[in-house]
Amino acid sequence: MKASDVNAPSPTYESSSFVQTAVERHQAPLLRYATRLLHGDADQARDVVQDTFVRLMAQPPAQIDGHVAEWLYTVCRNRVLDVFRKEGRLKLFETGQAERLTASDPRPGAGLEHAESQAAMIELIGHLPTNQQEVIRLKFQSGFSYKEISRITSLSVSNVGFLIHTAVTRLRREMAEQAE
Repeated sequence: MKASDVNAPSPTYESSSFVQTAVERHQAPLLRYATRLLHGDADQARDVVQDTFVRLMAQPPAQIDGHVAEWLYTVCRNRVLDVFRKEGRLKLFETGQAERLTASDPRPGAGLEHAESQAAMIELIGHLPTNQQEVIRLKFQSGFSYKEISRITSLSVSNVGFLIHTAVTRLRREMAEQAE
């Protein structure tokens, strides 16, 4: 037993189970999100995600039950921004950087045509402005609502809607142009 463990509060069974469930359900997607925000720095992303779950352990489950994913993504994003501030690099995405990352867990195969369309879409997303890239990924990759994205990014719900609409319109137009 370490000296630091003596002063640590002992978690109740309820909060321990709550945190374990949250880790099992959200660790992999949260790690992908953090890695993308950190320009592919997987080690730093693991540190940020670990710190996010440590902060979750300090929260009473009743306060965040029902919006755990939103809370985790918000804390994770804020921790990434803290890292950027500390390192003096508050630029969230380099052009094409996030698309070159690979996930540790493979997605189920959906055929060559689907893979090619997906690769083309990822490339097009990489050409969007940074703020549009982030809201598109939070909406379509992570499945958050406009309201949840608003709370995660500190943008208004209408601004989130505008960014997503603008991005989707541009992506549709560019995909149609590629299909011709």
